[in-house]
Amino acid sequence: MPARNRFAELHDEITKWRRDFHAHPELRFQEHRTAEKVAELLSNFGCDEVTTGVGQTGVVGVIQGRARGSGKVIGFRADMDALPIPETNDVPHASTHPGVMHACGHDGHTAMLLGAAKYLAETRNFDGTVVLIFQPAEEGSGGARAMLDDGLLTRWGIQEVYGMHNWPKIPAGQFAVRDGPQMAATAFFDLIIKGQGGHAALPHKAVDTTVAAAHVITAIQTIAARNIDPLKTVVVSTCGLRSDSNTYNVIPDKIELRGTVRYFDRDVNTLVEERLREIAEFTARAFGAEVQLDYNLRVPPTVNTPEAAARAAMAAEKVCGDVLREFEPVMPGEDFSEMLAQRPGAYLFIGNGDSADLHNPGYDFNDQIIPMGCSWYVEMAEQTMPLT
Repeated sequence: MPARNRFAELHDEITKWRRDFHAHPELRFQEHRTAEKVAELLSNFGCDEVTTGVGQTGVVGVIQGRARGSGKVIGFRADMDALPIPETNDVPHASTHPGVMHACGHDGHTAMLLGAAKYLAETRNFDGTVVLIFQPAEEGSGGARAMLDDGLLTRWGIQEVYGMHNWPKIPAGQFAVRDGPQMAATAFFDLIIKGQGGHAALPHKAVDTTVAAAHVITAIQTIAARNIDPLKTVVVSTCGLRSDSNTYNVIPDKIELRGTVRYFDRDVNTLVEERLREIAEFTARAFGAEVQLDYNLRVPPTVNTPEAAARAAMAAEKVCGDVLREFEPVMPGEDFSEMLAQRPGAYLFIGNGDSADLHNPGYDFNDQIIPMGCSWYVEMAEQTMPLT
């Protein structure tokens, strides 16, 4: 039976898995229930090997093809973690964990790879080995690195690795993949501004950290506008401001800012870090305050290998016909890049249709795209490792 037909039959079952994951979201490195359910399903499918606890809460499944003469081993990765966002959807499968939801579709990614695993374990119409990677802690990064440090690629002999992410506003079920950079590198920064607290009615006796912070936030926006080559791409965003004052009439001693930097070019990142430090220091000093900067590189850019991207596009064409090959790179980061830095492979998008954007409290994964996503994994396995 063709994969698409089989997934039409399995659609309701896979949707139930997806909605169960959605109703029980778990944050990074806390995916115990999710991992347990994934491992149970993989075992029930008849996978040749199921290993838990990889990279803390990750799960790895192995399916051998009917033949293994090719010696090929490819990995398919899905992420499992949720986000600390309160859900606003009024649906039967809404989050039952207050303040936590699957706002990025990892529930759908996990369900689609499980659906593909069930089919591949049933048919085994390939010559080689498929390694199923269910990764924790993609949000904020750390999960890919944890699995790699646990020997993911070497323990299972993975030669190529592929991943998929849903993308709102691309037509439902359509794929997009490109050669080279697909997603940006990510850095996080924490900036502490220290002054002298005091009574808000006597600001001349204090060093006002709030005013200094406001000017710093505004000033660092000039980095992208005035320090970076306009032909290069960078985003510098301040995303949080916190003080120890929770009243109306106290100037706080300290303000903490946090934010993120996104880029593709390593030289751009070096310049951003230098200018962020200099602008924050001298701007704060103008108000009598001091700064402390903690700048952390999180993940490199997600860069597709041209040959692997071509294979991913060919499989996608078999599933949905037209594939967006010139889809522009996007600025969100993805720690799957850590795997691509060590093995050839590709990361592609599958359209989620006209849904809310990712990381929005009203987002929900589009269950109608499940058969296409599952079918793509199967096409990749059967085309990359064909039976002769």
